[in-house]
Order: sequence, then structure tokens, then C-alpha cells
Amino acid sequence: MVTRPREQAGGLAARIEAAGGRALVYPAIEIQDLPDPRAALEAIARLESFDLAVFVSPTAVRKAFGLMGKRAWPARVRAAGVGTATRAALQAAGVAAAFAPEERADSEALLELPELGDVAGRRIVVFRGEGGREALAEGLAARGASVEYAECYRRARPDTDLAPLAAAWRRGEVHAVTVSSSEGLRNFADLLGPARGLLEAVPLLVPHERVAAEARRAGATRVRVAGPTNDEMLEGLVAYFAAS
Repeated sequence: MVTRPREQAGGLAARIEAAGGRALVYPAIEIQDLPDPRAALEAIARLESFDLAVFVSPTAVRKAFGLMGKRAWPARVRAAGVGTATRAALQAAGVAAAFAPEERADSEALLELPELGDVAGRRIVVFRGEGGREALAEGLAARGASVEYAECYRRARPDTDLAPLAAAWRRGEVHAVTVSSSEGLRNFADLLGPARGLLEAVPLLVPHERVAAEARRAGATRVRVAGPTNDEMLEGLVAYFAAS
């Protein structure tokens, strides 16, 4: 089962199908445009005044560049992504020199990079969804940077009836679940409602340990940390089923 937002689910679903599996796509997060993206538009208008722009996800890249239109990326502004998938999205958008952590896709990994070791006095804009974790901005501010958010989309829980899925699950037709974030996991458990106990019956593959801890709190007992990318998730699935 693939629970990523619909815009991001296709890559993993295609890999699962190509490897001989059956991908069930049930998005646990819906990506929505902000009704008023004024803050992001104002930040984009002042983009050249920043020293660094950080993008928290491929969705942040897609939404920010959609708002940017045909505006060229200013050469003086460095760009960073939270993970290799976000860096790839930046490169596809024409920002060739973007940097990102290689091993993990989270704020803590980005903060460990030498490029962010000395940011005192630097002006940094963070393109992200509405709300979200504060670890990145807090870490940068603690090092003396001036940090500003440019929120360019919002996440919502889909209005999806999972009763048919729960029935198929009870018939043994679901063999593994993949989730991409703690928020997605919480949404998925909420959507399952009284059937959330089904999470205990199958392996749950997650991108990193923080989500694994959330999964265990939600009642999942067979949690495996695979990694944030499509390839890592597929490798985790293949490894699990090969071993079992």
C-alpha cells in the first residue's frame, strides 16, 4: 500500500508494479493550494535579497516554482533541499547547484551539512507547506541566521472511505504498508478508525526513525526503516519479502 500524496505516489507505485507486486494507492495526505499565497509571492519578489533558499520537499519545489512562473532563479542565491529527492526536483527546475544531505531526508540531516555550519548574519527563506516542524528554522536561528518562511501549499487529510480497503485487508489482500511522514501516518490511522488495529498485522515501512517511533505509538509492531526515496522503499519491500 502506498499512502503518499497522489502527486508523489506514482513513482513508488510504478516500481512496485515493475517488481511484480500490486500497488494499492490510498493517499493519506492531500496537497492543496493556499487560498492566499501572498507571503510566498512576497518572498519570491524579494528572492535576490536572500543568501539561501531551503525547500523542505519536492512539493515545496513544485509549488514555489509554479508561483515563480517564468522568473529566472537568481545566481547569487544558493538553494538547498531536505533530501536527495528535493535536490533532484530543484535540479529539474533549473537550479543545478542545489545541495542536500545524502543519507537522510530531514531537517536534522540538513543542519549537519558543512554548508550550514556558519550562517551567522545570513538571510534564509524556507519554502514549505502551511505549518510543519520548526526544527530547521530554530536550528538556523540559533546559529545567527535570519529565517523567513514562504508557505506555498497546505496539507489536508483526504475525505476517503477506507471501509472497502479494511474489508480487503481482513481478507489478507494487504501485505505491507508504506508511509512517508508522521502526519501521513496519523491521517491514515484516523481514516482507518476502528480498523486501525489492522496496522499491527503487516509490516509498515517508513522513511526514518522519527516516523518509526510515531508508528509504534500508533500500535504498529512490525516497523521497518527503509529510507525516504522510492528506490529505498522498494529495496525495503523486496528485502522484507525475500526474508519472509
